[in-house]
Amino acid sequence: MALAPDISSSTDSMALTDDDTPPVDAPGLQYFVFALFFIFGGITSLNDVILPKLKELFTLNYTQAMLVQFCFFTAYLVIGIPGAQLVKRIGYMRGAVVGLLTMMAGCLLFIPASQTATYWMFLSALFVLASGVVVVQVVTNPLISLLGPQRTVHSRLTFAQAFNSLGTTIFPRVGATLILGGLAGVTAAELSGSQLDAYRTAESQAIVHTYIGLAVALAVIAAVVWQFRDRIKGEKHEQSSLSGGFRLLRRPRFGFGALCIFLYVGAEVAIGSLIVSYLMQGHVMGLGEQQAGEMIPFYWGGALVGRIIGSLVLRYASPGLILSTVAVGAIALLGISTHTTGTTAGYSLLAIGLMNSIMFPTIFSLACEKLGSKAADGSGIINIAIFGGAVVPLLTGMLADATGGNLALAMIIPAVCYAIIAGFGIVARKPAASMA
Repeated sequence: MALAPDISSSTDSMALTDDDTPPVDAPGLQYFVFALFFIFGGITSLNDVILPKLKELFTLNYTQAMLVQFCFFTAYLVIGIPGAQLVKRIGYMRGAVVGLLTMMAGCLLFIPASQTATYWMFLSALFVLASGVVVVQVVTNPLISLLGPQRTVHSRLTFAQAFNSLGTTIFPRVGATLILGGLAGVTAAELSGSQLDAYRTAESQAIVHTYIGLAVALAVIAAVVWQFRDRIKGEKHEQSSLSGGFRLLRRPRFGFGALCIFLYVGAEVAIGSLIVSYLMQGHVMGLGEQQAGEMIPFYWGGALVGRIIGSLVLRYASPGLILSTVAVGAIALLGISTHTTGTTAGYSLLAIGLMNSIMFPTIFSLACEKLGSKAADGSGIINIAIFGGAVVPLLTGMLADATGGNLALAMIIPAVCYAIIAGFGIVARKPAASMA
């Protein structure tokens, strides 16, 4: 992983300029940022593999299973603003180290969770893991915006998100093989008492081994990043109160954009969380659990392809117009999937990943356009908005349970989210006004 040489900048490192001069002159630093996008993207996507596994182990309904995402993404609500304050206080590189070590601690908490074989312990481990992801994300989103001219920020952030998608494509494929294999011919529903406890402990070991491996990798990466903790010279951040970021919500463009981040992440996570269950349905593809899990990379892989293409298209086309177009495309694919059967229903749902591809980076950059020295506060609020990944999936699961497990009907909630995002794209086509 290539890291930046010593740099010196006379500008506020959190300020986005209107010309072609990068606020931070750091050749090579983008590779470090790309690696972080890959790591936290991959770890987040493993929830789509763990969720159906825990659902089976603890015989959960859809609402209870969605607590996996609820606990994970609640960390964005709790840690978003404090994470931004921490990064402003100790700097980007040290902030990244803190985030990586917190992620490592979360991974290691899967060990006692497995030993006790209790659902709430797994949820607690996921919350700690997500807290580290939040801190890392507070570092990466504004930093990639600063590593080039303002006129190409939409394209650059989309390209960085492609590495996030690379992680979300690779990790679930490996995770499905390691975690969803299971003990042939045995399910938790068939067991009780000590046999059930023994089964849960044995089966959860696959989860533990996966996350121990991740903990080791995170420790190594944190050690490497620590060696380069002083490479960004003259880094400055505007110190504001804890509530400083919330005042940005009075800015209509930013407030609408933050809402759309909430809805986008919620819709994306809701669909990703239900892919395994959706594809296992007899009228869709009738796959086994592991086979369905191995299809998850098609969903996230679509986002990878779309972000690579989008990083080029966004250099020449209106970001707002492109955002509206893909949001309408996602609604259309949801309609096709829920009104057809077989492979058409399955692959049209997976293809929504392609529509999702440019949404987060485009909404983020449109909402945060010309925030100037308040970019860190804006990033903190955006990270809080990612709390949508906790709320929308839970509501989707509740609707599925309320309709007797009708996943097709439950997809109306993500569809509504995409409709509102399409509206933001239309509104945000005009350039933003500069902060006073």
